[in-house]
Amino acid sequence: MYDLAIIGGGPGGVAAGVYASRKHLKTILITEDFGGQSVVSPEVQNWIGEVSISGPEFAKKLKTHLLAYAEGFVTVVENDSVTDLRAMTGGFSLTTKKGSYQAKTILITAGAARRRLKVPGADTFDQKGLTYCASCDGPLFSDMDVAVIGGGNAGFETAAQLLAYTKSVTLLHHGPEFKADPITVKKVLSNPKMHVIRNAEPIEVRGNTFVSTLVYEDKESGEKRELPVSGIFVEIGLVPNTAFAKNVTKLDPYGRIVVNPRTQQTSTPGIWAAGDVTDSRYHQNNISAGDAVKALEDIYNYLYMR
Repeated sequence: MYDLAIIGGGPGGVAAGVYASRKHLKTILITEDFGGQSVVSPEVQNWIGEVSISGPEFAKKLKTHLLAYAEGFVTVVENDSVTDLRAMTGGFSLTTKKGSYQAKTILITAGAARRRLKVPGADTFDQKGLTYCASCDGPLFSDMDVAVIGGGNAGFETAAQLLAYTKSVTLLHHGPEFKADPITVKKVLSNPKMHVIRNAEPIEVRGNTFVSTLVYEDKESGEKRELPVSGIFVEIGLVPNTAFAKNVTKLDPYGRIVVNPRTQQTSTPGIWAAGDVTDSRYHQNNISAGDAVKALEDIYNYLYMR
């Protein structure tokens, strides 16, 4: 039985793995691959310690860092994922696509998948003007006209980030009323560079080498309209990778793991979570790594300081 099983190989999982090794915890880290959502980004500019780094290079450096400390303490299982997690006497059992494991404690850092925009052209121009990560890619669109799709807090927070350096931001929302907090909406809409289009349903992304136009339908009139933009930021929700944990710990209505922000502990003793799988308010690479380290410190105390 391992002291700890880490589920996920993004910034959170890797940070926890490095700390687990330095604390001599017998650990297994299970992941499909390394890097998390940023692996598709052409340029990540907000990972502390790297002025600029591509998504693939980011993933490679995470893996290299972990393996440099893993020997003797952290067993890395790649190209595999957890399908079921159950409590058992003295710990937990994990079932994966390829095997099964047991551990005294669990840290879930499995991340989330961005809900994809399902319209013609969206896949064609993915990372060619269409992106799902403003904190990763936003500065690449300085002095350009861009669009944000989504009327929740994530959409307005993305718009707020982009207003700092873009020429203009147009937010499209499919309904008449925004889902974001009223205070956030009021503050963002007060910026003269900010525009909104309500009752707008995106129907196509157009361009040549890069995005040039977002086509949408006015749901009230049924008219198709074109919005000239150089960038499209999609914020229509996340799908957390938590299906395997639904029977063993508490999830919120969105499928995210409920955690104590002081320790990252879940509702189940012996299980912690960090990053995009959690109900934490903010989700970014640096936050995920920090929260995972916080969790690891608490896990060590749980194992050896009680």
